[in-house]
Amino acid sequence: MPDDDAVPNDDAVPHAATAPKASGAANAAAAEDCTEPERSLAPSSADGPSIDAIKTRGKLIVGVDQNSYRWGYRDPATGDLEGFDIDLARAVAEDILGSPKAVIFRAIPTNQRIPALDRGTVDLVVRTMTINCARLKQVSFSTAYFEAGQQVLAPKSSPVTGYDSSLAGKKVCSAEGSTAFEALERNSFGATFRDEHDGSPKDEDLLTVPNQLDCLVRLQLGLVDAVVTDNALAAGQAAQDPAVELKGGKPFTAEYYGVAAGLGKDDLIRRVNHVLVDYRKGAWQQAYDKWLAEDLPGVTGPPAPKYRPEQR
Repeated sequence: MPDDDAVPNDDAVPHAATAPKASGAANAAAAEDCTEPERSLAPSSADGPSIDAIKTRGKLIVGVDQNSYRWGYRDPATGDLEGFDIDLARAVAEDILGSPKAVIFRAIPTNQRIPALDRGTVDLVVRTMTINCARLKQVSFSTAYFEAGQQVLAPKSSPVTGYDSSLAGKKVCSAEGSTAFEALERNSFGATFRDEHDGSPKDEDLLTVPNQLDCLVRLQLGLVDAVVTDNALAAGQAAQDPAVELKGGKPFTAEYYGVAAGLGKDDLIRRVNHVLVDYRKGAWQQAYDKWLAEDLPGVTGPPAPKYRPEQR
């Protein structure tokens, strides 16, 4: 298996170094007084304990998706991992270790992004992960590298018109641990969106799934009526299946993707932010044009970085 191939087995490669959580005081303070979760630590190219551990290992370990078309997926012709998130992960590896190939990708489902960082099985997660206040209590985030929003995906012939009362009485699928699931918890418009476990055996969950792509499969099989997910992901799924489309005209939330690291890994987050400073100047647009522009047109550029005031 190539070194940069996705490895789902936690025992297949070395674990990432775990920094003491006590050093994440700045992150904890930001989580407690959270009005702008997209604010991150100032960029720096300086080394630190997390960077040193990566350099000693000689590989950056990154949690990614291998099922999200255009973001992180396997090219069926080559078997290689490709996509917008994959390019960004390689850029970080090149900056730290001098080569975009100095990376080990671990394929992780949506609901395992934070646990993988907690266990120290990955250094970073680059997997369309939304920055929000609740997650700041669990992980550290870089500055935002993409703006997305929640939207409804349904068959073109469906009476569902968007995130509205047309969902009443419908079965709606979302990924466990996703912001889409959180949105449905706040307001489902009378839709069924969680599986009721009554103690009887079940072969699989229909409505709440580990991986977001599983929702598309259930939609195609007619097991659910609609999917709620990020428009950035849904656009790729609509490109894969011309029978489905985004509903509602525009997203009903504004969300920002960030690169996540374990709490306390401040040197690593600062280094990612350092990489993003230059990445936004050219490589970001090249990656967008290559991977996303066709299915998600109209994005004029990356979000501007926001930084926290430094403690003196």
